[in-house]
Amino acid sequence: RLGLRERTRTPTHMLRTHTLRPTRASPRLAGLKPARSQSPSRAGGSTPATSSAKPARKAGGKPQPEYEFGGPAGAAGVMLLLPLVIGFLYAGCGKHGCIRLPEDALDVLAAAPLAPLWDWTAAAVVAGWTALHFLLYVALPGPRVEGVVLADGSRLKYPMNGHLAFWLSLAGFWHGLPLLGCKQSWVYDAYLPLATAACALSVALSVWSHALSYLPNTPLAEGGQTGNPVYDFFIGRPLNPRIGSLDLKACCELRPGLVGWAVLNLGLAAKQHEQQGEVSWSMVAVVGGQLLYVWDALYNEQAILTTMDITTDGFGFMLAFGDLAWVPFTYSLQARILVDHDPRLPAPAVAAIAALGALGYVVFRGANSQKDAFRRDPSDPAVSHLQWMQTKRGTKLLVSGWWGAARKINYTGDWLMGLSWSLACGAASPVAYFYPVYFAVLLVHRALRDDHFCATKYGADWEAYKRRVPFVFVPGIL
Repeated sequence: RLGLRERTRTPTHMLRTHTLRPTRASPRLAGLKPARSQSPSRAGGSTPATSSAKPARKAGGKPQPEYEFGGPAGAAGVMLLLPLVIGFLYAGCGKHGCIRLPEDALDVLAAAPLAPLWDWTAAAVVAGWTALHFLLYVALPGPRVEGVVLADGSRLKYPMNGHLAFWLSLAGFWHGLPLLGCKQSWVYDAYLPLATAACALSVALSVWSHALSYLPNTPLAEGGQTGNPVYDFFIGRPLNPRIGSLDLKACCELRPGLVGWAVLNLGLAAKQHEQQGEVSWSMVAVVGGQLLYVWDALYNEQAILTTMDITTDGFGFMLAFGDLAWVPFTYSLQARILVDHDPRLPAPAVAAIAALGALGYVVFRGANSQKDAFRRDPSDPAVSHLQWMQTKRGTKLLVSGWWGAARKINYTGDWLMGLSWSLACGAASPVAYFYPVYFAVLLVHRALRDDHFCATKYGADWEAYKRRVPFVFVPGIL
């Protein structure tokens, strides 16, 4: 998932060859912060994973909170704004019409069918879907791997069964709903109450997680201990809230919301087929590209264990809302628009758009896989030719290959995929381009946050690294 995925589809800063078993990086779109996108490859070192920069101190020596998102007031504003953004995207383009020009906005928004806003069947579906993924997380077979070293020297164990859960969920949705007398296209008809229920559930889960943080011996996220109740609730106070073997943060990171996004897309494609008798090539490009993205996240599930979402950030409203509400109901925007406003692009245009998405995936996956291979074993023949610089902390920073081209080259690939999904909507509405605009702002914010963290962590070595790899997103340009 802010997640807002995550994604994502989150940069990782504590990568060590000896802390994790072999894996490949994943996305997360997840949440309000992209967890999929990760930072330059590092290997070596033995410092336990901790939170980001220490709080600043006044002259008298008293620690002062280091706020993000504009502090408590900004956090409160974000919590109020995000559900409204989901509502705006729904009202801004749908079967009632689409905003095409600024002067159209008021008429289109006024015509939007905002009732029913709440439906108990939809609420039961959202709650049941989430509970199902909690159950699959603890019950499905799969290897159990250790996460990074925590501040107390311990390591938590995580089940790696998300890939199996992904396929079971898709099969259950596609083949199970008809057995219950319900069409897959129902998710389109109930889209708004499903979104409302997801927002309500994310708030409830945030409250539950926050309450768990006051239990004795509960590890806390450093960023969520400012003492301001609004900010701590938003940013996340508990580091790894668990109920038995269920890790709430790790499960929500890639399971209910991210897989829910894929399921919504399938239902939206089914609705287009129901209305038009076919599924357009634009819909195929969007649903296919996003399905690949979600599959990649679950296939490379273990990579999330070194992301900031897992190692550093607390589990509060920011991650809970991003994972459970923002990802499925903003990332499915293009597929929902195509149900009623497909531009019927010519085949060559769709092919070019699909090629752009494929290019983004190659950059994204290539960069993350190269980083992970180097982290696991720098002497591996696949990465042994890469150049790196040694830091005083004992870690190694890649300065060639993908990561020598730009410090956030994987972010660029991630963004190109998102742009391709919006381009498939043609000129249907500017609303369709919300994702690449929002994601660009998010990635720039994330890159600045990562730069600040690494400057604090590596000191002069980070400045030397930036001189060797001067570009952030686009080699030779930006």
